[in-house]
Amino acid sequence: MKKTSIALLVVCALIASTAPAFAEATDGAAVICDLLIARPVGLASIVIGSVMYVVALPFSIPSDSVGKTGQLLVAEPFKYTFSRPLGDFDYKVGTARMSEVKENY
Repeated sequence: MKKTSIALLVVCALIASTAPAFAEATDGAAVICDLLIARPVGLASIVIGSVMYVVALPFSIPSDSVGKTGQLLVAEPFKYTFSRPLGDFDYKVGTARMSEVKENY
């Protein structure tokens, strides 16, 4: 029991010492640019994507691609606008797999 406790303590100390290596510095200019430019453009893309989704429904229903269309035109801009951290422009848009799309719809 004593050896297990010491091993666990050593592992915890190693993990705690590597935590600062994973931290990223946030650029103030990137945050301001994101807040004033990218987020409003994201909101506009949600509205435009929603309108395009409704227009595309007559074509996507017969081809059974309603879920994929909704994912690309509405859900992805929504995730980009509201889910990513402020100032993080490395967020990958368009990475949804078809299995995830079918589960959501």
